[in-house]
Amino acid sequence: MQNYVFVIDTNKQPLNPVTPRRARKLLTKGKAAVFRRYPFCIILKHAVKNPSPQPLTIKLDLGSKTTGIALLDNESVIWCAELEHRGYQIEESLSSRNALRRGRRNRKTRYREPQKHEWFRKRNKKPVPKHRRDDG
Repeated sequence: MQNYVFVIDTNKQPLNPVTPRRARKLLTKGKAAVFRRYPFCIILKHAVKNPSPQPLTIKLDLGSKTTGIALLDNESVIWCAELEHRGYQIEESLSSRNALRRGRRNRKTRYREPQKHEWFRKRNKKPVPKHRRDDG
């Protein structure tokens, strides 16, 4: 769960993150608006002179399938996310494409003439040949 909301002023200068409660109050009073939904960020409707946000540290946890990303203020987590790598997805799609091609190459099928169905004649509006008619 996200513990903080990112804040920027009218000039799009970053400010210190605030708690969701404070962000909700700013939004209901009309002093801020939603800037982005993910990561949730609000933009203030007034400019702040000399903004001095506190420095945040970014931590990365590199893995084989996912990478963990976290923004920390000393020891408290401000924001965290998980990034999935596409390597396995690409490898899987390539191998499935390869299998389809292999199956197509190995499939030795004889040529079949297209079947002449009733809907085919109706679509092309051709009359039924005499030897096919049921005239009796």
